[in-house]
Amino acid sequence: MSARKPFTMLAVPAVLTLAAPALAQVAAPTNPVSAVGVAGVPALSYADFADLVVDSPLIVDATIRSATRIKGAEAAGVAANAARFYVEGDVGTLVRGTGAIPARVGWLVDVPLDPRGRAPALKKQRVLAFARPVANRPDQIQLVAKDAQRAWSPAADALTRRIATAAASTDAPPVITGVKSAFYVPGSLPGEGETQIFLLTRGDRPAAVSVLRRPGEQPRWSIALSEVIDENATAPARDTLLWYRLACFLPRMLPDAATGALAESDAAHAREDYAFVIQQLGACRGTGAADAISGGGVPS
Repeated sequence: MSARKPFTMLAVPAVLTLAAPALAQVAAPTNPVSAVGVAGVPALSYADFADLVVDSPLIVDATIRSATRIKGAEAAGVAANAARFYVEGDVGTLVRGTGAIPARVGWLVDVPLDPRGRAPALKKQRVLAFARPVANRPDQIQLVAKDAQRAWSPAADALTRRIATAAASTDAPPVITGVKSAFYVPGSLPGEGETQIFLLTRGDRPAAVSVLRRPGEQPRWSIALSEVIDENATAPARDTLLWYRLACFLPRMLPDAATGALAESDAAHAREDYAFVIQQLGACRGTGAADAISGGGVPS
């Protein structure tokens, strides 16, 4: 591992190590049984990383300095094939966050045991911790999900930063919550027509999918994120934030309520075109991104 410059935007130079009685005050990991990204744990896809990034007010690049196994009442809820640890990590970089944090922070994590029942060696591991702050405890963070502690790698770091940058952008795509309505307009030639599908979004931001069919041509679909349907709009590239919003949150089938005002023939065209869009988006959690991450590349 190459040497890294110390993080210079830290508010506190060090924190106190928690005594055992104080552990009860530390928020337990969300959804026990965490995949920490050690050997045997598969890398995450773009969608899995996006889930973590958008849910995490804090993303910390840290090297684990100490790991203390927690037993007894403070390990309640841990699965039989897992163990709970309180770890402290030296912060190298605050990848995402609105303010400074201490130079060392602690958190709880549940890790899977190997077939012999042994826990992985966590000390000195460099990890990405996707987390939220703990109220009144600036030296503590809480993982946002069971797989929210991930082994650091150049590819995982680059993908995390790419998603975080896209999510924080002023023109970030809206969160898709459903389908509002769909309309079909036939063309003047047999086999010609256009379907427009208006989406529901958080914050009621505009979003509409269009599918254009012409005789002898492949169907073409696009999405517009403005009140006006842009003729130059295109379909989003895979493994982008807009693709993630669509592929992971659109219903697999066009809801009947979306075509309630249409004649049955027009509704059938709309359903066909919607199915085409879903097929073109592909699976939300495919294997391509995970393979690229574990192999050292970053999906484009």
